[in-house]
Amino acid sequence: MVWPFKSKCRKQIARIEIAGAIAGNTRKHVLEALNAVEEKEFPALLLRIDSPGGTVGDSQEIYYALKRLREKIKIVASFGNISASGGVYIGMGAEHIMANPGTITGSIGVILRANNLERLLDKVGVSFKTIKSGPYKDILAFDREITPPEKAILQELIDSSYQQFVQTVAEGRKLDEETVRSFADGRIFTGQQALQLGIVDRLGTEEDARRWTAELVGLDPDKTKVQTIEERKPLWNRLLQGQVQRSSRLSAGLDWLEFELSTNGQPLWIYRP
Repeated sequence: MVWPFKSKCRKQIARIEIAGAIAGNTRKHVLEALNAVEEKEFPALLLRIDSPGGTVGDSQEIYYALKRLREKIKIVASFGNISASGGVYIGMGAEHIMANPGTITGSIGVILRANNLERLLDKVGVSFKTIKSGPYKDILAFDREITPPEKAILQELIDSSYQQFVQTVAEGRKLDEETVRSFADGRIFTGQQALQLGIVDRLGTEEDARRWTAELVGLDPDKTKVQTIEERKPLWNRLLQGQVQRSSRLSAGLDWLEFELSTNGQPLWIYRP
């Protein structure tokens, strides 16, 4: 497809915002937005990240898409209130990273949680009979305690995912893996601390990141505009947007509950305060 406004886009900066927990819907939206940025031939992308992280696979797909796009345009990540765990991982897809001094970041690591309702089920007199093809087919079943062999298997899975995280941060930030491991123990940092560790390049606001992005591609930061690439929503959704905004706390709570339920038993790159 030939975009009639490509020349206009070349004088603007694209902006994509990643907010909230990273899961399937976020991945779909971001990948579509990245394709639009490439097709419209923007010279640069400002990636605003305000996320505690999320699922491993979705975070990786966004990261690899950013890495491919980075071969064609400049990408600057701006860390907002929080950019932790999977949010950090996605940020590694940017060539440059800026954070606020007080941004909550870090939490580099992997977590896997599952519900064990065995005692509750015993109290109400409910039990399950399981027929399985192998001893580990029902690993993390909610009606029994995990066994030592199962725990060892899951620990190997977590260690593999953790190693992938460490390698990506080391590569993205040009640090030794051992250096990354020294602070990649799940702890969180402020943006100021992250700068000292080499996780980010500069401190500043999103506006500072916008100006920096413009300068990197030879545009006048005082005149360069930003075009936010947003998810296309149905008309009825847009009409109800005001009502949704008024109940944003409830909506956010329901979204988080849905994320918790849908990712139960999955390895996650996420900061859980």
